[in-house]
Amino acid sequence: MNLQTLLASLKDWIFLHGFKIVLVIIITIILIKSAAFLADRFVIAIGKGNKKADEEFRKRVETLSSIIKHVISFSCVITAFLIVLDEIGIEIGPILAAAGILGLAVGFGAQSLVKDVITGFFIFLEDQIRVGDVVEIAGKSGLVQKVNLKMTVLRDLSGNVHFIPNGHIDVVTNMTKGYSMYVFEIGVSYRENVDEVMQVMLDVDESLRGDPEFGPDILQPLEMLGLDKFAESALVIKARTMTRPIKQWRVAREFNRRLKIRFDELNIEIPFPHITLYAGKDKQNQSPPFTISRENRD
Repeated sequence: MNLQTLLASLKDWIFLHGFKIVLVIIITIILIKSAAFLADRFVIAIGKGNKKADEEFRKRVETLSSIIKHVISFSCVITAFLIVLDEIGIEIGPILAAAGILGLAVGFGAQSLVKDVITGFFIFLEDQIRVGDVVEIAGKSGLVQKVNLKMTVLRDLSGNVHFIPNGHIDVVTNMTKGYSMYVFEIGVSYRENVDEVMQVMLDVDESLRGDPEFGPDILQPLEMLGLDKFAESALVIKARTMTRPIKQWRVAREFNRRLKIRFDELNIEIPFPHITLYAGKDKQNQSPPFTISRENRD
């Protein structure tokens, strides 16, 4: 076969198969980009609502869009790959049969991967985790940045990113599903009037709910649980507040700041740990002399 015949054969192959291969690749890219664009536009359209129900629904839709993107991209790439092989002249029937046998063999050795996918499916089906939630899973906690059928990605308060296979998730603690709550444990001195301290806490909560910056984040007035325990150096008063999702820490920090200012104004003592020194007694029930001196050092 001379060079001219080879070039003619190559030209015929390009016209018969080359254009089809290029067309398949272009269509695949368009489908992947279109699916990602439509999923993003759908999330944006959902996010235009201001109601709490819309916000919760948007989280679920955003998680769903992430999973759809991965499924469509994987399906399009596999389909395009098989079509290209067929155009090249490689029989895909034996490949599919071999892939089935290989998949069965790999399945026995990839049980953890299968477990990840199955667990991820039920996590999404039961709406346990959504993008934007703050959760604690597999001993790690943080903001959910990404969820798919294989793994969940968290970013904690320090900025560390945790990649957690779904198969390792046995208990999910979602701190921001529907609403959030924060429990206050306020310690005051034993000399203080408990009823007065609780009223001060309620007054601070009322002023906080009236603040245009923090008020919209608070869903209910402060729930006063009362005197919770007699600690070593303090009376501990417990209360809790209900806020919009993820807003509990912001509200709690501002509440604590205002409460400290109000305690200072009313001279309500937040105690330090107290230590009692005991010299002991002998068999005659007498205490030995006990001298304490203070030395000033420059």
